This record gives sequence, structure tokens and C-alpha cells, in this order.
Amino acid sequence: MSVPQAIAARHKGFNRAEIVDRNFVEFVHSWRGDATRAPHDDEPVLPGSALDARGFRELFESQLISRHLDLMARVLRVQNKVFYTIGSSGHEGNAMVARATRHTDPAFLHYRSGGFMAERFRKLPGMDPVMDSALSFAASSEDPASGGRHKVWGSKPLWVLPQTSTIASHLPKALGTAVAIEQAKRIGHALPVPGDSIAICSFGDASSNHATAQTAFNAAAWTAYQKLPAPVLFVCEDNGIGISVKTPGGWVANNFRHRADLDYFYADGLDLAGGYADVERAVAHCRNTRRPTFLHLGTTRIMGHAGTDFEIEWRSVEELVALEATDPLLRSAAIALASGLYDPESLLGLYEGIRKRCFEAADAADRTAKLDSLADVMAPLAPYTPGAVRAEAARMAEATERERVFGGADKLPEKQPPRHLAIQIGQALHDLMAKYPESLLFGEDVAQKGGVYTVTKGLHKAFRNARVFNTLLDETMILGLAQGYANMGMLPLPEIQYLAYFHNACDQIRGEAASLQFFSNGQYRNPMLMRVASLGYQRGFGGHFHNDNSIAALRDIPGFVVGCPSRGDDAATMLRTLAALAKVDGRVTAFLEPIALYMTKDLYEAGDGQWQFAYPGPGEAMPLGEGRVYGEGANDLVVFTFGNGVPMSLRAARRVEAEHGWKVRVVDLRWLVPLNDAFIAEQATDAKRILVVDEGRKSAGVGEGVITAIVEAGLGHVPLRRVVGADTFTPLAGAAFLVLPGDDDIVAAAAGLARGGPDRR
Repeated sequence: MSVPQAIAARHKGFNRAEIVDRNFVEFVHSWRGDATRAPHDDEPVLPGSALDARGFRELFESQLISRHLDLMARVLRVQNKVFYTIGSSGHEGNAMVARATRHTDPAFLHYRSGGFMAERFRKLPGMDPVMDSALSFAASSEDPASGGRHKVWGSKPLWVLPQTSTIASHLPKALGTAVAIEQAKRIGHALPVPGDSIAICSFGDASSNHATAQTAFNAAAWTAYQKLPAPVLFVCEDNGIGISVKTPGGWVANNFRHRADLDYFYADGLDLAGGYADVERAVAHCRNTRRPTFLHLGTTRIMGHAGTDFEIEWRSVEELVALEATDPLLRSAAIALASGLYDPESLLGLYEGIRKRCFEAADAADRTAKLDSLADVMAPLAPYTPGAVRAEAARMAEATERERVFGGADKLPEKQPPRHLAIQIGQALHDLMAKYPESLLFGEDVAQKGGVYTVTKGLHKAFRNARVFNTLLDETMILGLAQGYANMGMLPLPEIQYLAYFHNACDQIRGEAASLQFFSNGQYRNPMLMRVASLGYQRGFGGHFHNDNSIAALRDIPGFVVGCPSRGDDAATMLRTLAALAKVDGRVTAFLEPIALYMTKDLYEAGDGQWQFAYPGPGEAMPLGEGRVYGEGANDLVVFTFGNGVPMSLRAARRVEAEHGWKVRVVDLRWLVPLNDAFIAEQATDAKRILVVDEGRKSAGVGEGVITAIVEAGLGHVPLRRVVGADTFTPLAGAAFLVLPGDDDIVAAAAGLARGGPDRR
């Protein structure tokens, strides 16, 4: 039998976790080296090392805790006591980053961060990394990180914001947090962390190639290029592989070593004694220079990607054996023994003691309560305290500040004549920023230009660069910044220039901002009010990217709130409630502004001025879920609609009433996510006929939710029709109106209802 065959025969019968475990025990048992005098706590663990003996012992213990949590998870997963097996084995050197930083440095961590977490737990007394981690592995409702909703690395007191299965999507908000730390100083906002804090963000070499990662690196360099501080420490834990796809040798170093305005450092994450000085150097550089810093941490990956990854099926035994020989715990064991800090017996005693501690914690965690009701699962997803929100929405800014912002008491918007939507949105934003000194408005072209539709005109003059500013042309980063500001206690008001552009960055809301309260069990939140110029019917300028009528992606985000006004006074009162939802309940909210209605002044005919309204007093606000009803009590035909559909339906209603003698009620939903099913059912209860006018596409539109609410209320027998857009992209110029519903389509649908089906008398 050849040597490779002999190795294969020895190793194929074992899973890799057993082999890695056995390798460590055999390595220590077989140690025959000479030990020096054990160094004192404050002496270098090895000659020339920047790491002292005490630091080494603690880091080594953190490595062992991380390793035994991985081994425990592999054993207990098959017993259904543990529900997560993506491990940190080979990455335990990230404990050095935790030691070199502070527990008040916000951390956004890669899922292979067991070593980091075990070490950061040392920063505060009385905390137990083993038990807390075991509770998370077991999906226990007592898990202090997520309450049993996911196995996450997270801790409120340790400033580790929970991430789920992060594939680079956390980098923009980590950079946003770093920028926010500095921005807070410029606006006089009290930070929840020390002013010289840095943001830490770890990820793998494979993730560094992701578009979301690249946008964060670019934005960090863009910021530093302008001499603006951005103290983010990007930690690339390079193990040379992503699941089964190998990273080309030298790729990370060659790709990042010479990037302008992204300062590169390398540290050996496999060697505590040799790598710690370089980690410290990178951390100190980031903290002192306030520049984005890239720490390339050399690691390895042993025991596969996760428990279900049987590497022996796609990697040779020889390759696996060579890889396992690079195990950083073997290097740490060699340092421990050679330095005289441990002898083989005491080191194995430590190793087995931590194993016992991890299994005992896992057994205890298995006996704890689990989430056993839908209400418990969903409790932190979408908190809503109506009374507090109403009170906050009605709270007014200081009178003197309002007068300053609007240019005098006689210039206050409530004292002006009725105005159209764009003007009143701008006035409401002035009011919000006067009310909330911690608010920031930002996006593409929003500052001096005042937005492409002049909606934000005047805000930059009133609040200056520190609070109203342009960003780079990158929606992902705009929403990453918003999350960073929210993390630091500010109220972000990001603008996405067009609805179609939101789809470039959707995961920053779906996967990141909207999920944070859920996966942190309500301990962290991302309050924000995102404004988006939206929907179709824009004349003279358009095509798909400027006339996007699809909001399906927004409707499918758990916990999200989406409002869409059709008129200026509604816009002002809705904005106040959206801001209050963010401030009081930490909600992530969106405000869809119908572009085609921005400048609309007339309703029925040119010059009638009937789509201009008086600005509501600053103490007025629109309750969440409350619609507006035109033609209260009319029931021959009830029309449900929103946005551009409201003035269209009102015009069509006048024609229908003249042609059929009906009394028509038009219901403006106003709130699109969540839909108010009870309100819809109430308005449909006495209807003889129902039309649902949805300017979106036929498939996956708001109208589907409206019809579902009607049917589930037991009203499916009422004659009903939909007027919707076609399932197509929006073409340019006049052709756009062939695919969007119009006044004539509503009138024709009503005529169809008149011909079909008996009336409900």
C-alpha cells in the first residue's frame, strides 16, 4: 500500500472534526521540545513578540472556547440539540482583533467570529461566552443575542450588532457607522460610544469580491480622498476558499495592497505571537488617523464550510491533511509549551476542561425554553405603540426654530395659500428637520440643487452641509449610511432618486435594516425614513427607470412601513407619523412620492386649483393605516386606489355618476405596507360594486392585497373588477400611457360592472 493510500485508509473513516480534535490531543501528547522559564504576565510570551504572557494565555483560551463550541455543535447537531454548524475553526486568530479593540467599538462580524466573541467577552465582567453562545446554538428563547431567532454573534453590552448569514451586505452599514461617529460631532449629537471609536467589519476573502463589498471599499476611499474621516477597520479573514471555490493565491493582497485611500495591513492570523503586533498596528492606525483601514488577516478553514460540507467528497485526503496541519491551535499549543506557560498535562487539562464546559452549557441550553408561539417569534419584528407614536407625531418643533427655518412668523407654511405636493413635502421636511436636530437628509443631488424635482429646495440653506448633503451615486451606500447614522442614534432621511434605483440596493433594507430588530430581539434598531420619487405617468421625461410603477419588492419586506400620499396635506401629516414611527418604535419606513403629482395643481380641468391644499398645522398627523374617503356614504360603486390613482378615480367617478346615475365613493388607501385590512373591509361592506384601481402591474401589485382583504372579510360575492397596469416595463414617451391605467379604463371597468351581475340592494 502506498503512503497516500495509507493516509487515505486512516482518515476516510473519520469525520474531519474528529480528526482535528485528535490532531490537537496527539500533538500535545507527543511534544518533546525544550521549555524555557515561563515568562511573567507582562513579559513577551516569546522573545521579540509584542504579545505578553497574560495576553497570550487569554487569547489562547478564547481560541479553545471557539474551537470547542464548534466541536460541540458537530456532535449535538445530530441529536437535534444544536441548529447551526458553520464554525470558526481556522479563524480563531480573529480573537486578536477583539483584544486590540474596545468593547465600545461597534462590530459587524463574519459568521466565523467565535474567537473574536470569546475574547470580547473579557471586556466586561460577569459575562459568559460559553453559555451565551450555547443558548444561541440551541435556539433558546433565553439567548441574549437574538432570543432564539437565529444563531448570531451579537451582544448589546459588547456593541456587537447581530448579522445573520452575511455575504458582504454588512460592509456598507459598517462604513456608515464609522462615518456617523464623525458626523455626530459636526452636528452636536451625543454619541452612544466614545468619540474616538472605530467600526469593525469582518468578512471572508470570497465575500471581498461581492458587489456590495466593493461599493463599501469604493465609498470608503471616496470619503478618505476628500479628507473626510471614516474610521472603519475592514478585516478580511483570508482562508483561501469560499465554500468550494478557491481564491487565487495572492489575490487579496494584490487586489487591496495598493488601493488609494484604503490603507492596507497584513497580519498572520495563524500565529498569536507573530501576528498580534501587526493587528495592533492596524487598529492604532485606524483609530488615530480616522482613515479606512484594510486588515488582511491570514487564516485557514478546517472542518469544512459547515457540518454538512463533506470535503472528502471533493478534496483529496492529502490536501485535507496538509490543510489541517496549519491549524492555528497547533501553533498556539507549540507557543504555550515552548514558552513554559503550560506543560502537556496542564494544557490537555485546559483543553478538556473547556470541552466539558461547552458540553455542559449545551445540555443546559437544550433544557431552556424555546420560541413556541407565532406571537413570540414576531414580537420584536414590528413594534408599534400607537399612543406614543401619535403624541410624538403631534409634537411640534420649537416656535423660534420654525421661524428661523421658514424665514419669519409670517412665512410659516400654515399661513400660506394652498400649495401642491412638491412644495408641501419640502415644507414638511423643513419642519421635521427643525423638530429633530439629530436628523440628516442626504442622497444624490439633494443639497444645493434641491433634488431633481426641487423637492428639497431650501433645506441646504437652512441646515447647511452638516445636515443636508449629497452622496456619491450609489444607492447601496446611501442606505448603508442611513443604517450607520441610525446605529449612532440619529434620524436618517435618505433619498433614493427613483423607485427603479431602489432595486439596486433592496437588500440593504430587506436583509439588513428591516431585519435588525428581529434578529437582535429588539435590542438594536435602524430607525429611518427613506424617501423615494416613485411611480409612473411622468410626462416629457421617463422610460422605465424614471417611471417605475412596481412596488412588489417593498411589499414583501417584513416589518417595513410604506406610505404613499396623493396630495400635499396628506404628505405632510404622513411624514410626521413616519418620523414618529422611526423615533418611537425604531421602525424602518418608506415614503413614496408620486412624481407625476409633484406639480399637479388642478383636478378636473386646467386652472381649477382643486389639487392644492392648505398646509396642515404642525401638530396634525395621520394615524398609521388611516385612509381618506371621498364621497362618504356613496355605495353604488366603491373604488379603492392610491397615489396617481386617486385623482384619476375622482375624475372617472364624476363621469360614472353622470353616465349611470350612481353615487361613487373613492377610497385612498394611503398606507400600502401594511395594508389596513379592517379599513378595507369596512369600506367594502355596503358596496354594491367594487373597483380596485392599481397603477402598478397586474402581477404582485397592491390590488392583490386589497382583493384578498375583501374576500377574507366574506365579501367575495360583491361584483368586483381590477384596473391595473400591464405586466411590462414602461416604454418612453407617449407609449408609456398604453401600459398604465387611465381615466378611461376606470370608466370602462365601471361600465362592465353595470352590464354584469345583479345589484346588491
